[in-house]
Amino acid sequence: MAKRVLTVDDSKTMRDMVAFTLKNAGFDVVEAEDGQKGLSVLGSASVDVIITDVNMPNMDGMTFIRHVRSQPQFKATPILVLTTEGSDETKQKGREAGATGWIVKPFSPEKLLQVVNKVCP
Repeated sequence: MAKRVLTVDDSKTMRDMVAFTLKNAGFDVVEAEDGQKGLSVLGSASVDVIITDVNMPNMDGMTFIRHVRSQPQFKATPILVLTTEGSDETKQKGREAGATGWIVKPFSPEKLLQVVNKVCP
């Protein structure tokens, strides 16, 4: 059965690129354009891994991660941050919020698949 990935990003272009890469590798992909919609998706679909941006309207990625981690059923779900933010300070905030890993945009499809396969074997 295909692993399901939730991608959360306000950029449709970025969601499309991530979905294209993951679907071609056999993953099932569900999408949300901000953290609020991401939480809504999680209320109705189980996922094996979450990929989220940081800077989004309505609910940013760090707040989204904290909300996800506050729910017992998602304590062990890998959460990858896919963002242009690469500073050590931002990465530390991500770790504190509960992020599993970090991918800096622009990403290569190979790198994305390598990281997703590592956290979601």
